[in-house]
Amino acid sequence: MSDAVRSAAAAQLSEATQTRFAREVAKYPADQKQSAVMACLSIVQQEQGWVSPESELAVAEYLDMPPMAVHEVTTFYNMYNQKPVGRFKLNVCTNAPCMFAGGPQALQHLCDKLGVEPYGTTPDGVFTVQPCECLGACGDAPVMLVNDRNMCSFMSNDKLDQLVDGLRNAED
Repeated sequence: MSDAVRSAAAAQLSEATQTRFAREVAKYPADQKQSAVMACLSIVQQEQGWVSPESELAVAEYLDMPPMAVHEVTTFYNMYNQKPVGRFKLNVCTNAPCMFAGGPQALQHLCDKLGVEPYGTTPDGVFTVQPCECLGACGDAPVMLVNDRNMCSFMSNDKLDQLVDGLRNAED
Protein backbone atom coordinates (compact mmCIF):
# COMPACT_ATOMS: atom_id res chain seq x y z
CA MET A 1 0.00 0.00 0.00
CA SER A 2 1.45 3.37 -0.99
CA ASP A 3 2.06 6.09 1.60
CA ALA A 4 -0.56 8.30 -0.06
CA VAL A 5 -3.21 5.58 0.21
CA ARG A 6 -2.19 4.92 3.83
CA SER A 7 -2.50 8.62 4.64
CA ALA A 8 -5.94 8.80 3.01
CA ALA A 9 -7.04 5.70 4.89
CA ALA A 10 -5.79 7.05 8.22
CA ALA A 11 -7.60 10.33 7.64
CA GLN A 12 -10.80 8.33 7.23
CA LEU A 13 -10.86 7.48 10.95
CA SER A 14 -11.90 10.13 13.44
CA GLU A 15 -10.33 10.23 16.88
CA ALA A 16 -13.58 8.90 18.34
CA THR A 17 -13.52 5.98 15.90
CA GLN A 18 -9.92 5.19 16.73
CA THR A 19 -10.82 5.23 20.43
CA ARG A 20 -13.60 2.72 19.80
CA PHE A 21 -11.23 0.58 17.72
CA ALA A 22 -8.66 0.66 20.53
CA ARG A 23 -11.26 -0.65 23.02
CA GLU A 24 -11.97 -3.59 20.70
CA VAL A 25 -8.31 -4.32 20.00
CA ALA A 26 -7.59 -4.32 23.75
CA LYS A 27 -9.78 -7.41 24.11
CA TYR A 28 -7.16 -9.53 22.31
CA PRO A 29 -3.48 -10.34 22.88
CA ALA A 30 -1.22 -7.72 21.28
CA ASP A 31 -0.07 -10.11 18.58
CA GLN A 32 -3.68 -10.94 17.63
CA LYS A 33 -5.20 -7.51 17.14
CA GLN A 34 -6.49 -8.59 13.71
CA SER A 35 -9.10 -10.55 15.65
CA ALA A 36 -10.93 -7.22 16.12
CA VAL A 37 -11.59 -6.87 12.39
CA MET A 38 -15.31 -7.68 12.61
CA ALA A 39 -15.84 -5.30 15.51
CA CYS A 40 -13.98 -2.52 13.70
CA LEU A 41 -16.01 -3.05 10.53
CA SER A 42 -19.19 -2.89 12.63
CA ILE A 43 -18.06 0.39 14.16
CA VAL A 44 -17.42 1.86 10.72
CA GLN A 45 -20.85 0.74 9.55
CA GLN A 46 -22.57 2.16 12.65
CA GLU A 47 -20.92 5.52 12.03
CA GLN A 48 -21.17 5.71 8.23
CA GLY A 49 -24.06 3.38 7.38
CA TRP A 50 -21.87 1.19 5.16
CA VAL A 51 -18.31 -0.03 4.71
CA SER A 52 -16.65 1.78 1.83
CA PRO A 53 -13.44 0.60 0.15
CA GLU A 54 -11.69 3.53 1.84
CA SER A 55 -12.99 2.37 5.22
CA GLU A 56 -11.70 -1.13 4.53
CA LEU A 57 -8.26 0.37 3.88
CA ALA A 58 -8.43 2.36 7.10
CA VAL A 59 -9.35 -0.75 9.11
CA ALA A 60 -6.57 -2.72 7.41
CA GLU A 61 -4.03 -0.07 8.25
CA TYR A 62 -5.21 0.25 11.84
CA LEU A 63 -5.03 -3.50 12.39
CA ASP A 64 -1.82 -4.00 10.38
CA MET A 65 -3.40 -6.51 8.05
CA PRO A 66 -3.62 -6.83 4.27
CA PRO A 67 -6.50 -4.83 2.76
CA MET A 68 -7.64 -7.96 0.91
CA ALA A 69 -8.06 -9.79 4.23
CA VAL A 70 -10.40 -7.04 5.46
CA HIS A 71 -12.26 -7.07 2.15
CA GLU A 72 -12.72 -10.83 2.45
CA VAL A 73 -14.45 -10.34 5.81
CA THR A 74 -16.63 -7.52 4.49
CA THR A 75 -17.78 -9.55 1.51
CA PHE A 76 -18.24 -12.85 3.38
CA TYR A 77 -20.80 -11.60 5.91
CA ASN A 78 -24.07 -10.09 4.71
CA MET A 79 -24.29 -7.89 7.81
CA TYR A 80 -21.77 -5.51 6.25
CA ASN A 81 -23.25 -3.11 3.73
CA GLN A 82 -20.92 -2.69 0.78
CA LYS A 83 -22.92 0.22 -0.58
CA PRO A 84 -25.24 2.76 1.04
CA VAL A 85 -28.57 1.31 2.14
CA GLY A 86 -31.88 2.75 3.27
CA ARG A 87 -32.66 3.87 6.78
CA PHE A 88 -34.32 0.46 7.27
CA LYS A 89 -32.58 -2.59 5.84
CA LEU A 90 -35.01 -5.49 5.55
CA ASN A 91 -33.29 -8.88 5.19
CA VAL A 92 -35.64 -11.75 4.37
CA CYS A 93 -34.36 -15.30 4.85
CA THR A 94 -34.71 -17.36 1.69
CA ASN A 95 -32.73 -20.43 2.85
CA ALA A 96 -34.38 -23.86 2.62
CA PRO A 97 -36.67 -23.88 5.71
CA CYS A 98 -37.85 -20.33 5.06
CA MET A 99 -38.07 -21.06 1.34
CA PHE A 100 -40.56 -23.84 2.04
CA ALA A 101 -42.46 -21.65 4.50
CA GLY A 102 -42.88 -18.63 2.21
CA GLY A 103 -39.61 -16.69 2.46
CA PRO A 104 -39.35 -15.95 -1.28
CA GLN A 105 -43.00 -14.88 -1.33
CA ALA A 106 -42.39 -12.59 1.66
CA LEU A 107 -39.41 -11.07 -0.15
CA GLN A 108 -41.49 -10.54 -3.28
CA HIS A 109 -44.35 -9.02 -1.26
CA LEU A 110 -41.99 -6.48 0.30
CA CYS A 111 -40.45 -5.67 -3.07
CA ASP A 112 -43.88 -5.20 -4.66
CA LYS A 113 -45.14 -3.08 -1.75
CA LEU A 114 -42.07 -0.84 -1.84
CA GLY A 115 -41.61 -0.81 -5.63
CA VAL A 116 -38.06 -2.15 -5.63
CA GLU A 117 -36.20 -5.22 -6.86
CA PRO A 118 -34.27 -7.42 -4.40
CA TYR A 119 -31.22 -5.47 -3.15
CA GLY A 120 -33.00 -2.27 -4.13
CA THR A 121 -33.53 0.89 -2.13
CA THR A 122 -36.67 2.99 -2.31
CA PRO A 123 -36.25 6.35 -4.06
CA ASP A 124 -36.78 8.17 -0.74
CA GLY A 125 -33.88 6.21 0.79
CA VAL A 126 -36.01 4.79 3.59
CA PHE A 127 -36.02 1.05 2.76
CA THR A 128 -33.59 -1.46 1.29
CA VAL A 129 -34.91 -4.99 0.74
CA GLN A 130 -32.65 -7.97 0.27
CA PRO A 131 -32.64 -11.74 0.62
CA CYS A 132 -30.27 -13.26 3.16
CA GLU A 133 -28.95 -16.57 4.37
CA CYS A 134 -30.20 -18.48 7.39
CA LEU A 135 -31.06 -16.34 10.40
CA GLY A 136 -31.19 -19.35 12.73
CA ALA A 137 -34.91 -19.21 13.52
CA CYS A 138 -36.14 -21.90 11.15
CA GLY A 139 -39.06 -22.84 13.40
CA ASP A 140 -40.41 -19.27 13.06
CA ALA A 141 -40.26 -19.16 9.26
CA PRO A 142 -40.53 -17.04 7.32
CA VAL A 143 -38.22 -14.76 9.26
CA MET A 144 -36.53 -11.46 8.57
CA LEU A 145 -34.10 -9.09 10.20
CA VAL A 146 -34.55 -5.32 10.40
CA ASN A 147 -31.33 -3.29 10.44
CA ASP A 148 -29.28 -6.37 11.36
CA ARG A 149 -30.71 -6.26 14.87
CA ASN A 150 -34.45 -6.97 15.16
CA MET A 151 -35.73 -10.44 14.26
CA CYS A 152 -39.29 -10.72 12.98
CA SER A 153 -40.99 -14.14 12.85
CA PHE A 154 -43.93 -15.73 11.03
CA MET A 155 -44.01 -12.87 8.50
CA SER A 156 -47.33 -13.09 6.69
CA ASN A 157 -48.26 -10.44 4.14
CA ASP A 158 -50.37 -8.68 6.79
CA LYS A 159 -47.46 -8.62 9.25
CA LEU A 160 -45.12 -7.38 6.52
CA ASP A 161 -47.54 -4.57 5.66
CA GLN A 162 -47.87 -3.61 9.33
CA LEU A 163 -44.09 -3.61 9.76
CA VAL A 164 -43.46 -1.41 6.72
CA ASP A 165 -46.27 0.98 7.62
CA GLY A 166 -45.04 1.19 11.21
CA LEU A 167 -41.48 1.89 10.16
CA ARG A 168 -42.63 4.49 7.65
CA ASN A 169 -44.74 6.21 10.32
CA ALA A 170 -41.79 6.13 12.72
CA GLU A 171 -39.68 7.80 10.03
CA ASP A 172 -42.25 10.61 9.69
